[in-house]
Amino acid sequence: MQQAASGNVRMATRPRHPRAGWGIALWFLGICLLIYLAGPLIYFFFVLQWPIVPSALSDPEALQALSTSLISATTATILMGLFGIPLGYLLARYNFPGRSLLNIAVYLPLVFPPVVSGILLLVLYGPYGLIGGPLTAAGLELDDTTVGIILAQIFVAAPFVIVSARSAFEAIDPKLEQVAATLGKGRWSLFWQVSLPLARSGIISGLILAWMRALGEFGATVVMAYHPYTLPVYTYVQLTGIGVPQTLPLALYALVISASVIGLIFVLQRVLGGRVWL
Repeated sequence: MQQAASGNVRMATRPRHPRAGWGIALWFLGICLLIYLAGPLIYFFFVLQWPIVPSALSDPEALQALSTSLISATTATILMGLFGIPLGYLLARYNFPGRSLLNIAVYLPLVFPPVVSGILLLVLYGPYGLIGGPLTAAGLELDDTTVGIILAQIFVAAPFVIVSARSAFEAIDPKLEQVAATLGKGRWSLFWQVSLPLARSGIISGLILAWMRALGEFGATVVMAYHPYTLPVYTYVQLTGIGVPQTLPLALYALVISASVIGLIFVLQRVLGGRVWL
């Protein structure tokens, strides 16, 4: 009886194989999307004028734009982590008046068209803005500076850090924190020694996503800080100035950076036991 019952359980829990026609349909739909995504990347290597690649990539302006993007995106990510992780923890662990409105405010930059985000930033931080006006009068102009680039990148990418951190903290069993509290740990110690280590995988995911979003930011940056050129802005300037063929080599920068980030993710997955997801 027990063997029959266990056999029935195994049969009930065993996943059923999809019908052949349905499986073919799934493969067909998936391969169609894969071809669509990979097609431009593959074709890119055939149309790229390889003889001009060395001179295009070694151009001082291109190198400066790449450096500006890497430095500003990294600085913005550090700041987003410094302020966004605590905010994610507050949203995950505390109920307070206006919490729903704060959640909406966190998501809004994801909905705004990037150019609109740049306009909003320019109105506030520009030379005639409420904050930018007095700073400009004091000789600390924010627009058309690296600081302006960082402000734009933080505005559009911070939601990735906040939402990922909040989700990671919400996934932690509150009983673990309660047990640690009974051992005499204060709220600050609980955050640093219990909650933050347990949520690290989700937080790392959010930071990686935010860094990639900041690195590729164009719309808000081109409005808030056209100069110095970031790599996306410089690519657009070259596109409008010298055309597509001469601009294509700059895409190699993006491909190398993307491949490096994906490699970093694989390394982190191995180090953290496969708990980093994107």
